[in-house]
Amino acid sequence: MEFNVRRLAADAGTFLSRAVQLTEETFGQAEKTELDAHLETLLIRAESTKHWTEKILKQTEVVLQPNPNVRMEEFLYEKLDKKVPTRANNHELLGECMIDSGHEFGPGTAYGSALVKCGETEKLLGSAEKEFIHSSAINFLTPFRNFIEGDFKTISKERKLLQNKRLDLDAAKNRMKKARVADARSAELNSSSPLGEEYVAHFSYMLSFLHVRWLKAETELRIAQSEFDRQAEITRLLLEGIGSTHAHHLRCLNDFVDAQAAYYVQCYQYMVNLQKQLGSFPSTFSNNNQPSGSSSASVSVPSAAPAASLPAPPPSQTSPALNELRSTSGTRKARVLYDYDAASSSELSLLADEVITVSSVPGMDSDWLMGQRGNQKGKVPITYLELLN
Repeated sequence: MEFNVRRLAADAGTFLSRAVQLTEETFGQAEKTELDAHLETLLIRAESTKHWTEKILKQTEVVLQPNPNVRMEEFLYEKLDKKVPTRANNHELLGECMIDSGHEFGPGTAYGSALVKCGETEKLLGSAEKEFIHSSAINFLTPFRNFIEGDFKTISKERKLLQNKRLDLDAAKNRMKKARVADARSAELNSSSPLGEEYVAHFSYMLSFLHVRWLKAETELRIAQSEFDRQAEITRLLLEGIGSTHAHHLRCLNDFVDAQAAYYVQCYQYMVNLQKQLGSFPSTFSNNNQPSGSSSASVSVPSAAPAASLPAPPPSQTSPALNELRSTSGTRKARVLYDYDAASSSELSLLADEVITVSSVPGMDSDWLMGQRGNQKGKVPITYLELLN
């Protein structure tokens, strides 16, 4: 019990000393030990890393789960260390609705069959989205969250200790300064005072007391300086680890981008396949409310290159094969080199790597051919095609 009381009294004295030192610094009544420029730079970089990691983490969570109520629910399950219940996402719910309606209208009808196909694709999109979110949570969100809740908390703890050691050091310097001033004043008074025995004994006692006080202040200053230097080194080593954190987060960012790219490619492929399936329906159904010459099964996606910057036609297109195609009424197969969005109802939209049938029409511009995909026809630019043997 006695030890605890002494410990409590010592801690209270230390806390009071730090509070007095901080207050005097605030009002400009005490000097403050400045950290070296390198350490200050590391501290600024650590704070910036923490700030932007939190913002990126928060915004990524919004992208992966736009519903704030669901995010809050998942957060609570995580804090309670419970498994989040499995639920269907929006794509899967839409897919189930389409499939049910398709069976209701009859899968043997064009509309019913189309609804079933769309529903199956929506469910595939939902599964791909779940896989993307799961991968991003493991490879991107978790490392960022571990930094905020782990590494940076350790840095903050050591930084707070450094601040306390700095206050202790400056308080010790202040006490040392006061001891020196008191010692100098006592020596001055001793030299100007009468040399009576009473005064000699009094000043001898004072000088002895001040000397002990000076020695104690010097010892405290040396210990405070040593502890401050040690804590500054520990903090510096932790802060220099931010560079490794940046490198790790860069790898996580690459993983996130790769997962996102794979997700969008997968979704795009699902939709292309769905377009091809819907394109097999009679034009009466597939081109509802659209001009007969346009392709309702095409989507607008970025072209691989703008028309103005496309390369010259492949050698096969300047060969006698093209001349032969133009001089006869025959047809040839051609592979599409780039995506192409039809600019008018007389043109046919194209998807890269698909194979279509082309023919030459008398009077048509020499830069164009007539393309055909199933029941869909329209003009196509030669520079987007490669004639096949």
